[in-house]
Amino acid sequence: MSVLDLLTDLMASAEGRCTYAEARHVDTRSEALAVQSGRIDSLDSSNSEGIGVRVRVGGGWGFAATRDVSRAGAEQALTRALAIAEAQPAGPARPLAPVPAASGHWASPYEIDPFTISLEDKLALLFEADGALRDGDERLVRTSATLRAWRERKAFASTEGAALTQELVAGGAGIAAYASDGSELQIRTYPGAHGGGLAAAAGWEHVLALDLAGHAPRVASEAIELLGAPPCPEGTRTIVLHGEQAALQVHESIGHALELDRILLGEASYAGTSWVQAGDLGSLRYGSEHLHVTADATLPGALGSFGWDDEGVPAARTALIESGVLRAALSDRESAAAIGLDRSGGCARADGFARQPIVRMTNVSLEPGTVPTFADLIADTDDGLYLESNRSWSIDSRRLHFQFATEICREIRGGELGRLYRNGSYAGVTPRFWGSMDAVCGPAEWRLWGLTNCGKGEPGQIMEVSHGAAPARFRDVQVGVA
Repeated sequence: MSVLDLLTDLMASAEGRCTYAEARHVDTRSEALAVQSGRIDSLDSSNSEGIGVRVRVGGGWGFAATRDVSRAGAEQALTRALAIAEAQPAGPARPLAPVPAASGHWASPYEIDPFTISLEDKLALLFEADGALRDGDERLVRTSATLRAWRERKAFASTEGAALTQELVAGGAGIAAYASDGSELQIRTYPGAHGGGLAAAAGWEHVLALDLAGHAPRVASEAIELLGAPPCPEGTRTIVLHGEQAALQVHESIGHALELDRILLGEASYAGTSWVQAGDLGSLRYGSEHLHVTADATLPGALGSFGWDDEGVPAARTALIESGVLRAALSDRESAAAIGLDRSGGCARADGFARQPIVRMTNVSLEPGTVPTFADLIADTDDGLYLESNRSWSIDSRRLHFQFATEICREIRGGELGRLYRNGSYAGVTPRFWGSMDAVCGPAEWRLWGLTNCGKGEPGQIMEVSHGAAPARFRDVQVGVA
């Protein structure tokens, strides 16, 4: 009997015992390697497999999970979930947005399975990259090269007739150089500052294309150069954000703020709330007319893509913000129905088999603008600062007031990049900041940036997601705040 047959049989046995039930089988394999300063720092490999069952009895939810993937183990999980639901306080059942019964199979595209590459070959790539970072300069106090790959196979069935399977293969890699002169520590990373490099829903070909060793000398040189750079000036300036930094800004001040469970106060005890209200949908001015944001779970190569979410809702592309006006929020079936929507946003995602689905981002992206290239954007900027590669950030629980610091900060003067500054930083208030955006680079500069450590939920869940973005310009921003 296949796993999917097991789940569909389990759902048949749940009929008549609850008003709704769903079961997910998740089989995950992951591998993470790191080389630091010429030595192996870590070799981690893990597997996780199990079944999670969620049921609804009246107005109460119950959830239970098991690593026993036999029929007996699944039935025990169902029995526990039913008991938990029945023990919930009595209350009216909240509606679920309708969804057609899903069936079929989805798989992310890739060329080379990363798990067919030998450990020796993976370590050789990391040692080469780490060695290329170390040029003998004593100010380079630490270098590192990291690699991660994972595969997630899922099966899902429900009492509404859903029966589907999915497979995601993903991975990424990155390098970092740390330089110190005894009083100052600077870091430079490539190709991304988040989660050990740049990850994508792709195979080993993605890691090879990053060319870590080829970029290493530049990364090390810039880390050392930062030690002698003057500090980022304080004041109010025009800023241009690199695409990676713009992607993180979208994640923190748009993506999280538009999670409907946060808006409805369902995450108030842990992740926080939102400055956005449910009644703002369709009318709130979120930013300038240049601000176009989508949530798209169909993007090839993106970590937040799938065939169906973890409630069996098909992947979709949704316009969240159009010409600066808020149009939609990120939702699951329950939160969508709570505000009268006729369909879920398809944003229910769970971290493994032992966690319940909650509202999570898919691929929330800043859509491309009209400035052809990054060079054109800089040439059109007479005076300002260019900020690249996130170093730290802070944002309040309503996703309203924020502060970010970056690895790189360069002066823009007369339409050209000029002197280097260290410890670049900027701060703002979400609608005011996005309202100051007056230019975004076009499709030639737009790309996906993977983020692998987005935390939310209680108990905590970690989720992977990608954000598309291109360099963007903002006026009258407070800088030099760190």
